[in-house]
Amino acid sequence: MFHPLRVSAIERLTDDSVAVTFAVPPKLRETFRHKPGQHLNVRYTVDGEEIRRSYSICAPATEQPADPALRVGIRLVDGGAFSTYALKELAVGDQVEAMPPMGRFVLAPRAGQFAAIVGGSGITPVLSIAATLLAREADASFCLIRSDRTAASTMFLDEVADLKDRYPDRFQLVTALSREEQQAGLPSGRLDRERLTGLLPALLSVADMEGWYLCGPLGLVRAAEGALHGLGVDRTRIHQEIFHVEDTPGASARPRDENSAQSTLTATLDGRSGTWPVQEGDSLLETVLRSRSDAPYACKGGVCGTCRAFLVSGEVRMDRNFALEPEETDAGYVLACQSHPVTGEVELDFDR
Repeated sequence: MFHPLRVSAIERLTDDSVAVTFAVPPKLRETFRHKPGQHLNVRYTVDGEEIRRSYSICAPATEQPADPALRVGIRLVDGGAFSTYALKELAVGDQVEAMPPMGRFVLAPRAGQFAAIVGGSGITPVLSIAATLLAREADASFCLIRSDRTAASTMFLDEVADLKDRYPDRFQLVTALSREEQQAGLPSGRLDRERLTGLLPALLSVADMEGWYLCGPLGLVRAAEGALHGLGVDRTRIHQEIFHVEDTPGASARPRDENSAQSTLTATLDGRSGTWPVQEGDSLLETVLRSRSDAPYACKGGVCGTCRAFLVSGEVRMDRNFALEPEETDAGYVLACQSHPVTGEVELDFDR
């Protein structure tokens, strides 16, 4: 369910990014109290077209009685309708609709050593994770390894510097710039799998990390995941969130099962169920949206996980999945935006 939120502040971070803060009405304070690492799905109408996007919350997670802090980072994307609007036209006092915070890329503060490898705007949820962890748990430490193109393009420089000043013994920062030499620190260049495989053991005790948080473009996340696997890190300690995936032609052009054109979908959403025919070529999300405009979604690209649903019965194929962990797919969850029916009847439950 979407709720109207007023923009209370807009801060320019870099030439192509801003931080937007939303004011939360008193009656919605508990609804919008987020966990560190979660994101907001926002909805806005530009030139008569409804636009939905997902943006991670960068503010530390607050607890009662403090008010929730809703501050998101937005980086300009080529051709991005909402990011262009946010950087060029969005103003303090404007109203944007948002769903309550969601997402499973989270870290509940606890004692231990944690690390993150992020690229570009992937710093956004990790900033919330690190700031919340260090503030609430005195026996926790955090190592942040971040990759950016240049110093001028690096988001949240002041916030990260503040963490270094406040927690000098528990917060470690390593920065790699791919297009600019630094006076100190790592040589320039991308953090690929080979480089990370050699770098990580030199920085910290890889085996002692309670959790690894990978966030950013697909290439960096996959490289970091591969390096960690090669270094013997158990998959259950690796958590990831993809921020951008290039379109992969042919993903949805695979032959459909001959039963799929005759399929029907039954879906339960907010306690109400309905059954509809699946039109040829449509995803299960598109089928639901024709009758239920309140169906949850944001990116429609298999990245944000907003349309996650439980497959009650039937069989589907997913074109791609960058949001669900193997444990979730094994348990029966699918991304409705990427799922197409294989059997004549399919049933989804968005409420589980």
